[in-house]
Amino acid sequence: MNEIQLHEKTWRALQARRDKLPHALLLIGQKGQGKAALARAFAASLLCEQPKTDGQACGQCLACNWFGQGNHPDFRCLQPDALSEDAEAEEGKKKASQQITIDQVRGLDDFLNVGTHRDGLRIILVNPAEAMNRNTANALLKTLEEPAPSTLFLLVSNEPLKLLPTIRSRCQSVPIPLPSAALAVAALNAAGIADAARWLALVGGAPGLAAELAGSGQGAWLELLVKRLSTGGRLDPLQAAAELDKAVKDAKGRLTLKMIVDALQKWLIDLTLVANAQSPRYFLPQAATIDGLAAMIPATRLIRFYRDVIKRRQEAEQPLNARLFLEGIFLDYRALFAR
Repeated sequence: MNEIQLHEKTWRALQARRDKLPHALLLIGQKGQGKAALARAFAASLLCEQPKTDGQACGQCLACNWFGQGNHPDFRCLQPDALSEDAEAEEGKKKASQQITIDQVRGLDDFLNVGTHRDGLRIILVNPAEAMNRNTANALLKTLEEPAPSTLFLLVSNEPLKLLPTIRSRCQSVPIPLPSAALAVAALNAAGIADAARWLALVGGAPGLAAELAGSGQGAWLELLVKRLSTGGRLDPLQAAAELDKAVKDAKGRLTLKMIVDALQKWLIDLTLVANAQSPRYFLPQAATIDGLAAMIPATRLIRFYRDVIKRRQEAEQPLNARLFLEGIFLDYRALFAR
């Protein structure tokens, strides 16, 4: 997908800063919007020696060739090893880290203490910024407090409130809004993703997450869950739990209980919206079914169950018996429709 087209207004705003850049920008927004790709494109455009009229990197100059090969002398990317292209650990080897380490931050010392190439700009991309623990964040903070000349930090964050307030205060925030549904669907269709509107709705409008979900092979368990939830008071909790438990085991880590609970939460949100004369947000193809189910559930009962599911979501991240856990959830769901 072309993140610049998805966020054209933000791109123009970033380009307007070219002549007077701060020492740090913090790009914030919902996960899956392409913030990191947008930040990379902006970094490439700043380092490009012959940018296009709209600010995009030319892709042809020596700087663009270096950047494309991942070895531009004036660019560094701090990200968890798990996000690198070769992150898939071989069987028996230690899993790649999900954190940005303090050694990565300390490794910037030499980079920041030498001159830039051709007296240009030096750029450090930190993605996602909340992947730093307190020690790592404090190490980066020292650099932000005394920035080297001709240096730009681009921090990307899905959860800015998890950052140290002192880090946030030293950055100029750039909010990245969700693209319109029409624009996102068009981008997904152009990327060859079928039924794009359905996937986009399921993830709350983030095109990156929609593409990831569509290509993850998770459609089967979602269809199964929706089929069982659609039966309302006729649901067989034991059968549904057995089927979803089998799906979790067969997925070998690609499907978790937390993902199932997340999907249930979205189903409950749609039930609540429809009960209040609004349109469903997530499960658009099941709008008629949700409308019929919502009419059967007392509002107070639905609210209580939703609050309970929030607690269950936290439990889902702990080691537990998946089958019993799912049985409990489906028993409580069926109870919503009891007369």
